[in-house]
Amino acid sequence: MSIKKTLSILLFLFLLLPLAAQNEKKIVILHTNDLHSRLMGYAPESAYSPMTINDDKTVGGFARIAAIIRDEKEKNEGTTLLVDGGDFLMGTLFQGLETKTGFQLRLMKTIGYDAVCIGNHEFDYGPDKLADIVNSGLRGGDIPPLLLSNAAFDSKDPGDDTLEELFISNTIGRKLIIERDGLKIGFFSLLGKVADDNAAFAPPVTFSNQIHTAKKMVRELQDDGCEIIICLSHSGVSPGESGEWSGEDVKLAEKVKGINAVISGHTHTRLDKPILVNGTPVVQTGAYGKFVGKLSLTYADGNVRFSDYSLIPVDDRIIGDASVNKLIEDQKEAVAKEILEPLKIKYNEPLVEAGFSLVCDEQGDIKNSNLGPLVADAIYSYVNNHSESGADISIVAVGVIRDMIVPGFQTVPDIFNIMSMGQGDDGIPGYPLAKVYVTGRELKSILEILQVAYKSTPGNYCYYSGMKVDFDPEKGMLRKINKIDIISPGGDVKEVNFSRKEKELYSITANSYMLESVGIIKKMSFGLLNVVPKDAFGNPITDMKTAVIDIDGSLEGIQEGKEWLALVEYLTSMNDTNGNGIPDIDRKYESAIQTFFDVNTR
Repeated sequence: MSIKKTLSILLFLFLLLPLAAQNEKKIVILHTNDLHSRLMGYAPESAYSPMTINDDKTVGGFARIAAIIRDEKEKNEGTTLLVDGGDFLMGTLFQGLETKTGFQLRLMKTIGYDAVCIGNHEFDYGPDKLADIVNSGLRGGDIPPLLLSNAAFDSKDPGDDTLEELFISNTIGRKLIIERDGLKIGFFSLLGKVADDNAAFAPPVTFSNQIHTAKKMVRELQDDGCEIIICLSHSGVSPGESGEWSGEDVKLAEKVKGINAVISGHTHTRLDKPILVNGTPVVQTGAYGKFVGKLSLTYADGNVRFSDYSLIPVDDRIIGDASVNKLIEDQKEAVAKEILEPLKIKYNEPLVEAGFSLVCDEQGDIKNSNLGPLVADAIYSYVNNHSESGADISIVAVGVIRDMIVPGFQTVPDIFNIMSMGQGDDGIPGYPLAKVYVTGRELKSILEILQVAYKSTPGNYCYYSGMKVDFDPEKGMLRKINKIDIISPGGDVKEVNFSRKEKELYSITANSYMLESVGIIKKMSFGLLNVVPKDAFGNPITDMKTAVIDIDGSLEGIQEGKEWLALVEYLTSMNDTNGNGIPDIDRKYESAIQTFFDVNTR
């Protein structure tokens, strides 16, 4: 080939490059997941200073997130969208006013969210209360498009009717199409199998098969002419034994063709780089707004390809958005007045001082957590101090412990954030403490199963107060526990009888959400064991509301106890060791307090 001809070809290709660049379209998906109402930075929250930089060590905060979103939209080429992967609610004192104000949804609209997935914790108050939150948000202004594609409603049960109406009106959608820069971008969302199991208060709402739903939604969005399809999946990912990534969202990307990206949630997994499954990126930011994810895609000639991914830290290097910060500060005042003042608690008052960190990390060394045993002890102390019948044992699971304690002064929101899930019937945030009774044999069955269940789901690992257990990890399934001693508040020890004939009952206290799982021991043991939660007279409990503890029998009605109030009382009862007028957390919790003792190591 002559030099002249070669130059002509190169010139022709050079001239085509601008055309190719014009056909390429850039799409940036900014995303969060599992925000859990962390409107303020932490920890501790009292140190959060979003309007100045380089003067605190807190992370997160919606004012900072808003500033990141604003700046990213200004500098990014092409189309920039903002989405959330679910569990945006439930985790701080702010949740206590949501049914009346719908504040957080309106705030997320102000920040610029284009689509928000509904997760399992959005159902913590039940379907009707979720509908109240959405309707309250709409009455106060605009809210982002909400998505949940695999929700199924019970035509015979009115308990989900108000939520179903929001689906019928498309206030909550099963799909969403956004048109930007000449592209149709389709979204749908899923609530995963494990998240379904965790949604104890979702019924009568149920959730259809995730893979079947995903295939259906992809077909629909393709028929709608969508060039790009994004799944917001509140299902999650987890590391495999060999270091590879697995989990529901990995399987989703493997089994469902046509999804161009999976925005994952639920497992609180921080992915510094995407999991690429047959070219489809699966991404997740961790939890609580510590990071904003930035996923870049390129569309050209009918094809979508992954371009880049990064996590943007939400920390003290960022000056927050002033208008968003003002909205949050105003809502904080409302929380202080409506929730804390009746309890005679001040929002910013230091309650206790920590000289060391107390940690319970679901993805860390859960067996050696020092925070889990402290929470269990606090519940045990609270119930035995305030309830006439007391409790033999208290239990708390890793999955409901939502924060750590860092050295320094701790205020009410810092303590609340540790045990922040749910709400009872009294309007005060937090699941109510409840109590069930079981036989000695059933207690052994519960402990046997819980010693195994956490291996597949770390959130099921439990901490206990009021007992000591001897076990042999080398024995087979359901034969590991040798001996259980119940230890009374006064220190008396009583051995539990495991005999089938023994009918003596032992009381277990925990939050009502956790005790719902006691009745599914049969399912967890593949039918080998059956535990029937009972009241003090041995009658089966069919409604956990009847098991809620009355923490003050001198008052009319049921006075609900809360785990976070138990923590406040327990921590503030500790000694002031440094003389500054503020109690200090007991040094006995500096290392993990164990309940289970391996008989082979003695």
